Amino acid sequence: MNTNLDIEFSEAFEKMSQLKETLAPDIMLKFYAYYKQANYGSTFTFNNELDVRNAFKANAWMQLKGMSPNEAKQEYINLANLILNRKK
Repeated sequence: MNTNLDIEFSEAFEKMSQLKETLAPDIMLKFYAYYKQANYGSTFTFNNELDVRNAFKANAWMQLKGMSPNEAKQEYINLANLILNRKK
C-alpha cells in the first residue's frame, strides 16, 4: 500500500537520481543513509571488504540507528526539496 509519504519519497528519489549537479560528499552520504534507513531500517548489511568509501557510507547509515523508516523518508524528502528548490 502506497501512502502519500511513500509516493513523495519515490518522487524525491527519482528527481534526485536525475539531478545532473554534483553534490558535496557529505550531502550524498545523508541521502544514502536516509535511503537505506527508509528501506532497510536498522538492519545493517556490510560487505566484509570495506574500503574507505563504503566505511563512510556504513557510518552514515549507522548514525541513523533507531530512526523509523517513515522519519527517514521524510528527512530524505526534506533534503531533496532543499537541494531542488535552491536550483530555482
